[in-house]
Amino acid sequence: MKKRLTLHEKAELAIKKAVKKVVIQHKKDGRPLAVWKNGKVKKIIV
Repeated sequence: MKKRLTLHEKAELAIKKAVKKVVIQHKKDGRPLAVWKNGKVKKIIV
């Protein structure tokens, strides 16, 4: 029997899917990603 997902779980899955899509697109285009690290914005190459 499958477990029904809560709204929180559905939202978390949607965010993870969106982030994965953005990372793939940035990698394909050769663009860096901007991330927040230690209170500062940092660009990383994927």
